[in-house]
Amino acid sequence: MCSSTPRNSRTGRPRSIEADTAILEATRAALVDLGWSKLTMGDVAGRAGVAKTTLYRRWANKNELVVDAVAVLFDELELPDLGSLQADIEHVVLQFAALLERPETKTALMAVVAESTRDAPLRERIRASIVDRQKRLVLDGRRRAQLRGELPSDRDPVAVDATDDLIFDVIAGAVVHRALVSAEPVDGEWVTRLSALLVGGLGAVAALGL
Repeated sequence: MCSSTPRNSRTGRPRSIEADTAILEATRAALVDLGWSKLTMGDVAGRAGVAKTTLYRRWANKNELVVDAVAVLFDELELPDLGSLQADIEHVVLQFAALLERPETKTALMAVVAESTRDAPLRERIRASIVDRQKRLVLDGRRRAQLRGELPSDRDPVAVDATDDLIFDVIAGAVVHRALVSAEPVDGEWVTRLSALLVGGLGAVAALGL
């Protein structure tokens, strides 16, 4: 699992994990209650019981704070070895769907995605703090499937990277659309169909040598 401590290069007094946790929890609660436009650093500080200067020592602005508040939720996702690629995919998809059912996840994710459509630096922070960090699940799953003999060894690193990106996009896009846009259940039957489609597609890609 990735570390849930926000990434920040600022120097000064040692960071308090307890304070960071309280701040990020307060941020998510404020988003649920107030929405993106009304959320302020001062409101978060008050809810977390810290000084506003404490927030600014850790995060330069609201965008950075909210992205980190979302990112730590996705760091909870894990990929246990369940014996097959399809079973591994089904497990992480169900975890992801359960995470999206939580009000703080749903509200925070939708808020940062909506705001990122008009804020390029925010998009880059989302990519670095959420997307790139969670691609570890795809990398771990592929390597494990290769060790089991379910997938062939890597031949073209560039093609492998492109396939990993596509797998992540398909899973994340499908689950987010199903859960948050269509408001349809991400149940066992749907997850089984999705994972079977992915495993079949990976087999076809491997057979074509792509």
